[in-house]
Amino acid sequence: MISYKKLYTTLFNHVTDAIDQLDAMNYSGARELLVKGQQMSEALYINGGRTSASDDYPQPKH
Repeated sequence: MISYKKLYTTLFNHVTDAIDQLDAMNYSGARELLVKGQQMSEALYINGGRTSASDDYPQPKH
């Protein structure tokens, strides 16, 4: 099942970082962050909320 919370936070964090880049007048950096956030959110949606096949298995705690 898709975790919309994960999709939302992924996109939200990229938008927040892009706003910081806009405030610093780094327009190409802001655009890059927005595109990456969009692509990552789309990939999460397509993959059912998993970032990779390794998401099927518990990851070790560090």
